[in-house]
Amino acid sequence: MQQPLKLRAVLMGAPMGLGALAAGFWLQGLLPSSSPVNGALLEAMLQNPPPVQRAAADSRDDLRGVQAERSRPRQGGFGLVEPERGSPLQLDIRVAVARDADSLELSSTGPWWLRQADGRVLTQGRAGEPLVLSSGQLPAAELSLETTPDAALSLDGRRYRGRLRLLQMPGGLLAVNHLPLEDYVASVVGAEMPSSWNREALKAQAVAARSYALAHMARPASRHWHLGSTTRWQAYRGLASTTSRTLQATADTIGLILSYQGGIVESLYASTTALTLEAHGHLGASMSQHGAQELASRGMAYSQILARYYPGASLARLRSGGR
Repeated sequence: MQQPLKLRAVLMGAPMGLGALAAGFWLQGLLPSSSPVNGALLEAMLQNPPPVQRAAADSRDDLRGVQAERSRPRQGGFGLVEPERGSPLQLDIRVAVARDADSLELSSTGPWWLRQADGRVLTQGRAGEPLVLSSGQLPAAELSLETTPDAALSLDGRRYRGRLRLLQMPGGLLAVNHLPLEDYVASVVGAEMPSSWNREALKAQAVAARSYALAHMARPASRHWHLGSTTRWQAYRGLASTTSRTLQATADTIGLILSYQGGIVESLYASTTALTLEAHGHLGASMSQHGAQELASRGMAYSQILARYYPGASLARLRSGGR
């Protein structure tokens, strides 16, 4: 019998002074004890900002005040216990969708606005009207392309929810998609796993993808973005990989992440068991996606699948300050 792999977790320390993280936040409920959360700061983070407002400049600040309720692992191989649902938590993730680009072709399925960092509109256009930006020719060092909530933005032919932040970097243009975490997870599920697969396998993938994303929100790749859109991180294809089934799997597991010893599990996964051992065996526990599908086809629930691949973990649910 194969020995269980150890988990790889991003550990949360005291509310301040998190060493390498140095972000000044914690996941309440993932710690041995909890501390009061600054209500004003929590409200400022959780509110959905109107288009003219700008997000925090530093991606390490995006988890301030986040809380979580943790369940205990259930013994006897019956799967992980799902915490009760509380108030929905709205978190935005930042995904680098283009880097070091010479030019970017932008558009929208609805009206769009190109703004400076201070919110001032530089130009605007109609649905389908293209906008081409070239490296070295931006009217400002940082721009933001926004549209209406029911429309999608287009970058080089790929559609995205949220907004696109555009920055001039030394190597070329950087495009960062700012969007709700749950919308991101729904896209990753469809990019990493066929959306026709068993619903429980899709739900297991949703939890793994959300936990992996949150680990990188705690340890961002850059001050401008949390993680990239390629399989170097986890695949993200915007609306191209979002389906009704991936949206449902995401909604069924809303806010759920994997926790281990007070930390966020960086829930690694790969296509097959052989690949998980080859790619991640030296790092920690890893889920086989084909294995998850096979277990789901045998009648296992997503919580049982996760318990199989991440032994010792528990489920935690992100929530706002209220129950």
